[in-house]
Amino acid sequence: MYPHSKQKKTPVTLLALSIALALQAGAAAAQDAGAAATELDTVTVTGYRASVEKALDIKRGEAGMVDAVVAEDIGKFPDSNLAESLQRIPGVVITRDGGEGRQITVRGLGPDFTRVRINGMEALSTVGSSDGQGGTNRSRGFDFNVFASDLFSQLIARKTASADVEEGSLGATVDLRTARPFDYDGFTLVTNVQTAYNDASQAAMPRFAGLIANSWADGKVGALLSVAYSERETVEEGTGTVRWAGGTTNGGFNPNSAFKEALRSDVYAPRFPRYTLMEHDQKRLGVTGSLQFKPSDRTTFSLDALYSKIDAQRDEKYIEANGLSKSDALGKREILVNAGEVRNGALVYAQMDNVDIRAENRHDEWSTDFYQVSLDGEHRLSDSFTVSGRVGTSRSKHDNPVQATIMMDKLNVKGYSYDYRGNANKPVFNYGVSPTDPNGWTLSTIRLRQNYVTNEFHNGELDFSWVIGPSFTLSGGVQAKNYSFDSMERRRVGNETTVPNFSTGNKIVPADMTELASLGGLAGSPGTWVVPNFGAIANMFGVLNGEGIYALADYAASMRGVEEQDRSGWLMGKFSTEIGSIPVYGNLGVRHVRTKQTSSGIATASGTPVAATVTREYNDTLPSLNVVAELTPDFLLRFAAAKVMSRPGLGSLTPGVTVNVSGSAKTVSGGNPMLDPVRAKSYDLGLEWYFDEGAMLGATVFYKDIGSYIQNTRETRVYADSGLPASLLDNLNASPSDEFTFTVPVNTPGGKLQGVELNYVQPFTFLPGKWSNLGTQLNYTYVDSDIQYLLSSGATAQKAAMTGQSKNSWNATLFYEGERFSGRVSATNRNDYLIQVPGTEAGFNSDANGVHGQSGTTIVDASIHYRISDQLELSLEGANLTNEAQESWVANPSVSLPLEYSQTGRTYTLGLRYRF
Repeated sequence: MYPHSKQKKTPVTLLALSIALALQAGAAAAQDAGAAATELDTVTVTGYRASVEKALDIKRGEAGMVDAVVAEDIGKFPDSNLAESLQRIPGVVITRDGGEGRQITVRGLGPDFTRVRINGMEALSTVGSSDGQGGTNRSRGFDFNVFASDLFSQLIARKTASADVEEGSLGATVDLRTARPFDYDGFTLVTNVQTAYNDASQAAMPRFAGLIANSWADGKVGALLSVAYSERETVEEGTGTVRWAGGTTNGGFNPNSAFKEALRSDVYAPRFPRYTLMEHDQKRLGVTGSLQFKPSDRTTFSLDALYSKIDAQRDEKYIEANGLSKSDALGKREILVNAGEVRNGALVYAQMDNVDIRAENRHDEWSTDFYQVSLDGEHRLSDSFTVSGRVGTSRSKHDNPVQATIMMDKLNVKGYSYDYRGNANKPVFNYGVSPTDPNGWTLSTIRLRQNYVTNEFHNGELDFSWVIGPSFTLSGGVQAKNYSFDSMERRRVGNETTVPNFSTGNKIVPADMTELASLGGLAGSPGTWVVPNFGAIANMFGVLNGEGIYALADYAASMRGVEEQDRSGWLMGKFSTEIGSIPVYGNLGVRHVRTKQTSSGIATASGTPVAATVTREYNDTLPSLNVVAELTPDFLLRFAAAKVMSRPGLGSLTPGVTVNVSGSAKTVSGGNPMLDPVRAKSYDLGLEWYFDEGAMLGATVFYKDIGSYIQNTRETRVYADSGLPASLLDNLNASPSDEFTFTVPVNTPGGKLQGVELNYVQPFTFLPGKWSNLGTQLNYTYVDSDIQYLLSSGATAQKAAMTGQSKNSWNATLFYEGERFSGRVSATNRNDYLIQVPGTEAGFNSDANGVHGQSGTTIVDASIHYRISDQLELSLEGANLTNEAQESWVANPSVSLPLEYSQTGRTYTLGLRYRF
C-alpha cells in the first residue's frame, strides 16, 4: 500500500448531480410526502456496495494500474467460476466453453500472455475440450473453469509491471487469494446451498459452498476450512460447417454436374454441413485450508492449501454430409450437383446426388486434479526492517483416458440438399433418406485417443523491506522457480477404418445399436437424427480395452515436455515526495531473471523416431517505474513504464521435429526450442477522480511496443545453429554445418498495441430515500493492434489485429443494496475478434485477405437477494438470460460464412445462505 491524502472528499460532482436530477423526477412519486433526505454519514455500507468500496480502496492504494474484485462481488454475482468474475474488470474479456467461462484476454493479449498467481505463487491449470474449442490445453493459458469462485476471497489484475512481481506477463498478472482465518473476527460459519436449473438441458444441478474459521489464543492462532461442490449438466446445440472449400478441392465435384457454377475454384461449399449436439456433465469439488500463527506483533506465518478437481463427461452427436470433404475417387468426385444458388462466391444452396452421409457419436471422459501448498512467513526485525519468505508447490494433472468416436455411413445418397439462404446459422438439410431411420447404416470408423498433461511449479523466495526514511523504502529479494510441463497422447496403432463385423457377419449396424439425438432449444431442420449407440457398440466389441485392433501407441507429436529453471533477483525503491505542493509517490525498480530451458520431444529422422532434448539459457533485465501524483486529494495522475517479457508458447518449443534429407533437399519441420521470449516496452497513463465515497471516474491510455511475435514460417539456416542434436543426422548423408530449410515457429517482427480504458463507479447516495441504495459500475475498453502476419513460406501475409483481440468491450452493472433487499443486473460485451490469420482454404487465405473470426457477444446476468434475518439470506440468480449464442465465421472482403454456431441456454439458481 502507498500513502495518499486523507483529506476530506470533494463535494458531489456535477456528473453525479446530473444523474441525480435525471432520476429524482421518478423518485418523487415513490417517496412519502415530506420525507427527509438521507444523510450520507448515517448510511451503513454493507453487502455489494461495501465490496465495491473495498475494490476501489485496493485500486487507489497501489502505485501500479490495478483492478480488483473482492468476495462479495463473487459470492453474489451469478458466476460459476473465476473467469466470469474477472470479466467484470475493465480490459478483461473471456472465452467460453460449453457456456462456461474458461480463459481470459487482458487488453487484447490472449491467455498465453497472462500469468496467474494463487496466494502469491504462480500456478497453471488446464482442462480438455472439444476439437472445435482446441481440444486438450497444452499451452501456458490458464483454464479458470477448474475452480469454483466460492473458494477465493479476492482477485486482483495487475496490468502494469513492478520489480516485486515476477516476470512472464505482457497482459496482466492475476492474483487469486483464498480466505485466511485472520480475515475474520473470531468464529465464523457460512454455508450456501443452491439448486441450479438450465433450460437447455432441463436439468436441476446442486451447488454447495461452506466456510468455517476461528482464531484462538488472543488472535495468535487461526484455522480455516472451506469447501465448494457443484454439478453442471448442460446441452450445447448448434450447427457447423468446419470450413468452406472451392469447387475444385478434394478432386472437385463430378464434371457431369448440371449446375456448372459449383465446379469453379472460386465458388465455395461447406465441408461438413451439420447440426451438432453436445451433452456436458461436470462435477467440481474444491477445498481450501489455512493455518495462521502470529506469535508476536512482529511475526506471522500462514500455511495455505488448495485442492480442486473437475470430473467431466461429454457426448458429441452429429449427422453430416462428409462426402463433401472426401478426396478419394469415391468421395467428392462422385457428387452430382443438380441445382444450386451462388451468393458472393458461396454455394449457399445445393441439391445433389451420390453424397456420402455420416452419423457419429463421440464420448469423452476427462478430469483435472489441482493442488497447491504454500507457506508464507514475515518477521519484523526492527521497526524499519522486515524479512519475508514463501515456499510452495503446485500441480495440475489432466487425464483424458477416454476420447472415442464411433461413426456409421450411408453412401451415395440421392436427393441430398442443404440450404443456407435463410438463417445461415440454422440451415435446412434434406438427407435424401429419413435421418431417424436406424436401418442401412454401415460401421465405418472407430477413433481412439488418450491425452495426459501435467504442469508443476516449485517456488521459493526470500524478500526484505527496509524503511530508510519517512519518504523512502528499499525492498528486494531473490526467487527460485522450477516449472515442468509434460504431455502425452496415445492413438490407435491400426487404421481407424479397421472395424469389426457384427453377429450378422457384416458391418451393417443393427437397429438396436443406434439411438436418437434430438435438439431441444434450437429449432433444427432436421431436429432429430440417428447416431451409433456408443455404449452398446463399445461394450460389444471391447472398444475401450486397448487390446487387439484397439491397441494404442504413443503419438510422437504430442510426446513432449518443457522444464524451466528461473532464477531472479530484484531491487525496488518505494518513494514519496512532493513536487511543489503536489504529493508524488511510487516505485522504481529492476528485476533480472535467468531462464534455463530444457525441451524434449520425439523427433523423426527420415521416418525413424528419435528422442531429442535441447537445453538453452537466456537472460532478461526488466526495469519498471510506477508513479502517482495527487493533483488534488481526490484526483490522481498515474504513469507507468516497464520492459516486460512473456516466455514462448509450450507447443512451439518442442524439438520433436521431422528431419528429411533427399539429395540436395534438406528440410526440418516442427517446433523450435531456440525461440526467444516475446518482449515488449509498456507505457500507461491514467487519471482517477475519487469524487465521493465509494465512487470513481477514471481514464487510462496504454501502449505496448511489442518487439517480436511468434509465427510459423520458413527460413534457411545452418543445422548447428538450431540447437537440435547432431545425432538426428546420423545415417542421413548430412552434417551439422549444412544449411537446412526450417519450417518452424520463429521470432518475427511484432507490432504496436494501444488502447483506452474508461471506468465509472458510483453509489447513488445523493438521491433521496430508497433511491440512494442504487449504484452503478460502468467500464469501456478500446484496443487496437497491428501485426504483420507471415505465410509458412516466409512471405508476408496481411496485416491485422492480434488474434483474440476485441477492439471494443464494455461492462455495465446496476445494483441496489437495501436493508433487506438487494439486486444486480449486469451485462458484459465484447465485439468480434480474429481466431486465425490468414484463413486455411483457398479463397480465404492470405491471397484473398481471408480470416477466421468469432462474433461478439453480450451476456446478461442478474441476481436478487432477500435478507430474512441477520443470519439467513435467500437468493435467485440468472445467467445468460438472453441465451446468447457463440458464433464463428470465415470471411474475405466479399463474403462472411458460418463455421460454428451454438447455444447453451439460460441458467437459474435458487439459493439459501446461512451465516453464524
